Amino acid sequence: MSGHSKWANIKRKKGANDAIRGAITTKIGREITIAVKMGGADPTGNMRLKLALSKAKANNIPKDNINRAIQKGLGASEGSNYEEITYEGYGPGGSALMLDILTDNRNRTAADVRHIFSRHGGNLGETGCVGWMFKQKAVFVVEKENFDDEDALLDLVLEAGAEDMKSDGEIFEITGEPSDFDAIEKALGEKGIEVASAEVTMVPDNTVKVTGADADKLQNLIDALEENDDVQNVYGNYEFEDE
Repeated sequence: MSGHSKWANIKRKKGANDAIRGAITTKIGREITIAVKMGGADPTGNMRLKLALSKAKANNIPKDNINRAIQKGLGASEGSNYEEITYEGYGPGGSALMLDILTDNRNRTAADVRHIFSRHGGNLGETGCVGWMFKQKAVFVVEKENFDDEDALLDLVLEAGAEDMKSDGEIFEITGEPSDFDAIEKALGEKGIEVASAEVTMVPDNTVKVTGADADKLQNLIDALEENDDVQNVYGNYEFEDE
């Protein structure tokens, strides 16, 4: 997604209603559990856990919820065995979508996601149908109200290994390889530059502008997918108009 629409989504989630916030809490808890099961409970050597904990902090997830998720990952309490799947499909306006799924029932999730796509003017596709359009990247967002020296910021992050930085409306969006995440994060932290968002995500090679009725349909599709407990992340190559 474009930096602007991505940041608009982040801000929208921060003000989400109780139902959506409940779904966000559930998803992050699952991600913490899976991260601990796969790489242990020390975030220093477990990038996936580090990112999940960062997301938990950004979304004000209670410490008790975080601790329960960690203990479940360590096997201290019984929990479902989740399967990780990637779904790919097409949304309104020629958009491409990729979904990270964590599910304990593949058949249920496939039926639910297919129904959501169909109901909102999209189509669930075959594996690989749009995945070639995306690359995994480390992405940092710095709000200009917190740091507005573009030249200094660009020099700093490029020295730390970033590939690019874009000035987009009220934010700077910094991208780099996932392997450079720690170095970029450290460079920003050492200069006291507050980061509004930091994640390893899927970034499209190119974007398509989606406008009018198609934009409304696409936003409804994304909202419905994000409200589904089994859908961890939604990535897209769309770009909305500023309004």
